[in-house]
Amino acid sequence: MPDMAKNTSRDGRAPTQRMLKVGEMIRRDLSAILQRGEVHDADLARFMITVGEVRMSPDLRIATAFILPLGGHQKEEALLALRKNRHEIRHLVVKGGSMKHAPELRFEIDGTFDQMDATRALLAENHVKQDLDE
Repeated sequence: MPDMAKNTSRDGRAPTQRMLKVGEMIRRDLSAILQRGEVHDADLARFMITVGEVRMSPDLRIATAFILPLGGHQKEEALLALRKNRHEIRHLVVKGGSMKHAPELRFEIDGTFDQMDATRALLAENHVKQDLDE
């Protein structure tokens, strides 16, 4: 299961500036590739996908992209389509010119929005509102 805290690596240490920079470059490239529909796959073309974050491994060999289809519907289907096309997407990231070598791409569902909804629901509970109003 991926780390739920933003901006931490698996070993709990904060990512380096290089990890953050490379992750953001890949996030922008992935977003552009998906937005322009550059991947030639009918299954993937059905989805509008948001790439919320890309976390890099410390050695920069693995990039984990946290994605969510528009509206949050058909998450698993979108995830499967991305995983099926990961080699073509990796090639397109390199072809985009921002990197000489593309890392292995992995895709996971971005749980950030679900966490925000759960937090809103918790804050809306009467006993919590009562404590906050005091």
